[in-house]
Amino acid sequence: QVQLVESGGGLVQPGGFLRLSCAASGSILSINTMGWYRQAPKKERELVAAITSGGSADYADSVKGRFTISRDNAKNTVYLQMNSLKPEDTAVYYCNVEYYSRDGSLYRSWGQGTQVTVSS
Repeated sequence: QVQLVESGGGLVQPGGFLRLSCAASGSILSINTMGWYRQAPKKERELVAAITSGGSADYADSVKGRFTISRDNAKNTVYLQMNSLKPEDTAVYYCNVEYYSRDGSLYRSWGQGTQVTVSS
């Protein structure tokens, strides 16, 4: 089973920035798609951004032009650079990784979540 460790959340003022990191470790043969989701209070979890193994990225309309997802395959790490943050970005952010285990099967794993709060 793979372990995902998230970091980088915190409290920032509107217009500020944060960079989230998620490092995967464990019985990983290779990583397929990596992504970030978020869940605000009393709302459903939503996809924020995803990136394929080839580097193709997709974003939610609400974050296009402000957030950038990237990955470092050598470190099994995915990042989310969040700029021009807005109060509506406040949520718990979860990373998600689709990966092939050394047993040859495809699995999906979730990070523990990191709180992002945007407030003045």
